[in-house]
Amino acid sequence: MQQSQGFESSDKTLVCKLQKALYGLKQAPRQWFDRLKGTLLQLGFVASKCDPSFFVYKYKGHIITGTSNVVIQQLTTKLHSNFSLKQLGKLDYFLGIAIKSVADGTILLTQSKYIRDLLQKTKMEKAQPISSPMTANCKLTKADSDLFSDPSLYRSVVGALQYTTITRPELSYVVNKVCQFMANPMDFHWAAVKRILRYLKGSIHHGLHFKVAPSSQPFTIKALCDADWASDLDDRRSTSGAVIYFGPNLVS
Repeated sequence: MQQSQGFESSDKTLVCKLQKALYGLKQAPRQWFDRLKGTLLQLGFVASKCDPSFFVYKYKGHIITGTSNVVIQQLTTKLHSNFSLKQLGKLDYFLGIAIKSVADGTILLTQSKYIRDLLQKTKMEKAQPISSPMTANCKLTKADSDLFSDPSLYRSVVGALQYTTITRPELSYVVNKVCQFMANPMDFHWAAVKRILRYLKGSIHHGLHFKVAPSSQPFTIKALCDADWASDLDDRRSTSGAVIYFGPNLVS
């Protein structure tokens, strides 16, 4: 920390009393990222041009993702000299996502606890499960029915559903549809949200399954896309969708 301009004092016995913690200041996240970014660049990392929070480190053919434990330990030691680090052991839970290593070498990402908490929040933990998140002929519009009595609840639940799409990509389309009515949600829109929750109730342990790519074959990137034609009943816009596979695994 540095003393604020105009308030400098040479008296070492004085202290600066903050009205708010540093982490509560608006600029704190950006300042923290700039500090971390500067340190990583000094250590030889290269920042991705596509994702500002993605850094790659290569050293004599080794990549920091895990091909050399020695290089990982050296990097950890260097980072510890700049930041206070804790070794938490093998990764098993991070930001609501459970990471499970399967015996065959694959990895399963699930959000069972996060979904369970969401069901409890909406008092739907005892709801009857359903096999699909939305019916094939469901057409949501801005004027389907009466206004929903609790718009704040609708926005909160739909916002939480957006986070579930990290490990449940099959929900991307339906969650996107209910997100379109957050300004003025109707009863029919809330019924669509409850159907998504019922679907999650019956598939709470589903998630993303990452397989080991065969080393004998080169990595391939495969993209699939599709679009309907003017399906939106309010503005006649089209809806498009795409999936991208890196090797055998879904990445986007």
